[in-house]
Amino acid sequence: MSSLERKKRNFIILSLIIPTLLLICFVVLPAFDLMRMSFTDWDGMSPSSKFIWLDNYISMFRNADLWQSLKNNAVYFVVHLCMIPVELAFAVLLTSRLRAAKFYKTLVFMPYIINGVAISYAFSYFFSPVNGAFDAILKALHMGMLSQNWLSDPKIVNFVLAFVSLWRFSGYHVILFMAALQSLPQDVQEAARVDGANAWQMFKFIQIPAIMLMVDFVLFDNIRGALQVFDIPFVMTSGGPGYASSTFTLYTIETAFTYSNFGLASTMAVAIMVMIVVIYLIQNKIIHGIVLKGDK
Repeated sequence: MSSLERKKRNFIILSLIIPTLLLICFVVLPAFDLMRMSFTDWDGMSPSSKFIWLDNYISMFRNADLWQSLKNNAVYFVVHLCMIPVELAFAVLLTSRLRAAKFYKTLVFMPYIINGVAISYAFSYFFSPVNGAFDAILKALHMGMLSQNWLSDPKIVNFVLAFVSLWRFSGYHVILFMAALQSLPQDVQEAARVDGANAWQMFKFIQIPAIMLMVDFVLFDNIRGALQVFDIPFVMTSGGPGYASSTFTLYTIETAFTYSNFGLASTMAVAIMVMIVVIYLIQNKIIHGIVLKGDK
């Protein structure tokens, strides 16, 4: 083996070993430790803990407030899921020859780069029942009768918070779709246009199949984000009124740090990891089934 080949081999080995070690140290081992803690009653401070088998899992399934929090997460999931086709349409529009496209791209992506806590505080004042900008806008438009307790009415609070989340993250998905669309071979699209394909046929038969990997990623990101949403409800409502706007992650953190029940909190963390994987697999199978059926 020549010196150059030996150096290449050593470089490849180091390039594989270092990320693998980091993955094991900061992902795999903590995950196993989290699973171990989910079977204990550790309070987060005691040097020892008691092994209680499946008691935490039974307690979790019987917790009505936790189920309410999970229902609140479902609002974020459904709202963002319904918005994905719109985000994809915006991406197609912005990748076309649109005047001032760069300005619109910056405008769409801007909310994502703003700190989530700052956004939450800003919208807290925007929807405030006392001198809130949103109610003032409604009054200026002679629609004051539509004013509500936006952040304290259990019937609408989760939809308001989901709107804030949508405003923040939709631009990120649009940029991802744009990156995927811009990576498509131009010769294939030009050939389709020459053959007489219209915009809808280009979108359905060329663009969508070619960017399915990015669509899968956005769908996965939607599941992960919806189940792990924390900063917006924490800052804007603190999960209130009661548990009306609490989320699974917010309830998990409260269980760990407010009630010092790290064992039960670990159980919830394991549950959310399992839910993310299961929901993604089900959703992925359904979406791919629809796409394959549409191709036929």
